[in-house]
Amino acid sequence: MDESPIRFADIDINEILKTLPHRYPFLLIDRVKNIRADYSGIGVKNVSIGEPCFAGHFPERPVYPGVLMIEGMAQTAGVIGIKSVEGTEKPRAVYFLTIDKCKFRKPVLPGQTIEYHMRSIGRRKTMWWFHGDAKVDGVVVAEADVGAMLTD
Repeated sequence: MDESPIRFADIDINEILKTLPHRYPFLLIDRVKNIRADYSGIGVKNVSIGEPCFAGHFPERPVYPGVLMIEGMAQTAGVIGIKSVEGTEKPRAVYFLTIDKCKFRKPVLPGQTIEYHMRSIGRRKTMWWFHGDAKVDGVVVAEADVGAMLTD
């Protein structure tokens, strides 16, 4: 099966800041790459020991929280959705609707890079649903179906 053409090869942090309303410490993606015409793409998160969550999760054995991976999936899906809608130039709010079929498979540690492989599984007006696989070095560490709504 042929892959859909790439519409946006690389969305850097500056473009993400123009696209999403999220800011530090809750902007949880650093890049989005390979946004395709079929509404798929890959978000990138470089996990650093300096992340605020590691002060309490867990100080003696830092593990990146699974709920933050799900939020990273949703933010990646938000960028894909916003960039894919023709004529969308201003930041829009992205609100969670659903989280389904969520599984955490392996811990993510400081120094690792998470790739959020997201693909659209449905859309109705301003509501989008995506399936996401969070991967570290090609191995799935988490997965979920997420739904979100874009608003002005």
